[in-house]
Amino acid sequence: MEEETTDVLVVGCGIAGLCAAVTALQQGARVTVLERAPKEDFGGNTRWTEAYMRMKNDAEIADDFAEHFMQNPGANLDPNVERAVTGESTSWPAYVRAHPMPDPEVIFTFADQVPSTISWLKEFGLKFGPQPIYLLTQNTHRIAAQGGGLALIERLNAEVEKLGGEILYETAAHDLIRSEDGTVCGGLCKAADGTALRIRAKSTVLASGGFQGNPEMMARYIGPRASYMRPVARGGYYNRGEGIRMALEAGAAPAGEFSSYHAEPVDPRSQEAEAVVFIYPYGILVNNRGRRFIDEAPGTVDAHYDNISRSFAHQPDGIAWVIFDDQVDDIPRWQSSIRSDIPPVEAPTIAALAEKLGLPVENLTTTVDDFNAACPEIADFTPFEIDNAATRGIEPPKSNWSRPLTRAPFRAYPLISSVCFTFGGLKVNNRAEVVDTEGRTIPGLLAAGETMGIYHQVYTGSTSVLRGAVFGRIAGMTATDSQK
Repeated sequence: MEEETTDVLVVGCGIAGLCAAVTALQQGARVTVLERAPKEDFGGNTRWTEAYMRMKNDAEIADDFAEHFMQNPGANLDPNVERAVTGESTSWPAYVRAHPMPDPEVIFTFADQVPSTISWLKEFGLKFGPQPIYLLTQNTHRIAAQGGGLALIERLNAEVEKLGGEILYETAAHDLIRSEDGTVCGGLCKAADGTALRIRAKSTVLASGGFQGNPEMMARYIGPRASYMRPVARGGYYNRGEGIRMALEAGAAPAGEFSSYHAEPVDPRSQEAEAVVFIYPYGILVNNRGRRFIDEAPGTVDAHYDNISRSFAHQPDGIAWVIFDDQVDDIPRWQSSIRSDIPPVEAPTIAALAEKLGLPVENLTTTVDDFNAACPEIADFTPFEIDNAATRGIEPPKSNWSRPLTRAPFRAYPLISSVCFTFGGLKVNNRAEVVDTEGRTIPGLLAAGETMGIYHQVYTGSTSVLRGAVFGRIAGMTATDSQK
């Protein structure tokens, strides 16, 4: 087995790992970064995202940033836990320090450090501002990185090389090295050719993503419906959960909602990354039995697509269909809500559409007839504003933008529940140190990005890249601080 020694070992080469690596290098540390993917595919999920950020501008977060996390701390949260976290963290009992809920100190540190992290990224020539988005309605502010996530990782990757860091491509960690007292001292790794490598390090940062690329972990934590899912982009296949597994085996506390994930509605026919279809608030969603199963428009699409997309996996064969008609042309730029490169299925009648889709003709025609009869009269259609034009007398209801489907041609896209990233991860404190099941830090071990768990119930939209950048930078600083 080959051996190597470094100051900071970073497992993962996405936004979290690269921010950790550059920060540590700036502090004078020796840094080794592991990347499972080949160089042309490095970057995990970050490579494929447009890197939207829940911010008013590049210096201010959205007003609801921390509030949204606090509104989604986990189902049926114990009031004793809620009461305990209102006091000083030093007085929290062990079960609270290790609780999977989003730690208020972590969330407020996250919110507080976003502006300074963006300012730091701008030092590398990266730019941030308003960018076109596929969501036709929004209830919060967003900006994005110019050039998307690819611009972020390419620039940071170049900075790692410039500062003398080492990046080992096609190399993955599979176990942690621990001393007798439990301190993490690096990792055991394996290259694509099977070469085993022991890397000893003073600090180890786990930034290797979630487990959406690991069918076994998906089935174990998400359940049988995971067989209907796939990662939203190619980068997700490299996220196989070893970082989470290794840390849990070392006694780390789990955090986030392991049985859930951030979902997007994707056309399964498309080979494109993130082939999303967001036109469904202006039509209806049906399953393979030709029946509606959910309120398609409870509010703005950005606030509800996570839950709606997850519901597809609970339908027969894990498939949903969005049905809409030619009235869609009343919606300006509606095509921007669809990123699939495959055209919709079209037909002159609902019955003919059902036949093309392989759906029960009688069921679909009855579903559409019942929906049409339940729609209110709309004097002035306002597609970009909540209009409260709700159906009456049918279940499930549709709360907004309920217009009868009457104008041919009728169109349909198939949709699956596609996984952006999994919610379950490791418990960390506000210094990105991994916490064990007794609420104590594990010496030498840090985590950032999707490997840390903070989401429950509903994803706080446009915060994932920010989470990687902020906690990657914090992890890099903590790792080097501990070595001074």
